[in-house]
Amino acid sequence: MVSTPRLAHVVLQTAQPDVLTDWYCRLLDGHVVYSGKGLTFITFDDEHHRIALLTLPGPEQVRPPSAPGMHHVAFTFDDLDGLLERYQSLAQQGIRPVAPVQHGVTTSLYYRDPDGNYAEMQIDNFPIPDEATAYMEGPEYDADPVGPAFDVDLMVAARAQGAPVAELIRRAWALSGPRLPHPWELFAAAETA
Repeated sequence: MVSTPRLAHVVLQTAQPDVLTDWYCRLLDGHVVYSGKGLTFITFDDEHHRIALLTLPGPEQVRPPSAPGMHHVAFTFDDLDGLLERYQSLAQQGIRPVAPVQHGVTTSLYYRDPDGNYAEMQIDNFPIPDEATAYMEGPEYDADPVGPAFDVDLMVAARAQGAPVAELIRRAWALSGPRLPHPWELFAAAETA
């Protein structure tokens, strides 16, 4: 059997390494392992670095929003309470998601870093991968593979009042709240902000 690789790290090219270093350290509760000679390595777990920032000499190159390239990198939490705790901590620091999305298969909060890259903070809504696959092959997902946006503050309040996780991580709950723009519209608005 051929071994399966694991994601080791993501490298982001930036013209503002100090700003991105601060942002990702706050987003991930991480710390700098090395910084110098145009490289910064950040970790937040047992890997020596998960995020690397690369600063090349020369003029800054800005990629148009519709150009091909990486859209986002995702970080997963063990449970909804952990995700919501991180949301509250980041919100207190002025870092708010641009698109909270109930994908059905995940509950996701998309943040935009100072360079315009997206970072997804998420939980898997199914404990077993085969259950997630079955959901993705089903009619609800087929009808809208992106899913609705939701109000994170309402989710935090509902959870604080004892709403069960199993209820909060379903699209029905997201759709029961205030009508929000489709996530694609939220991403488009973030691109022009």
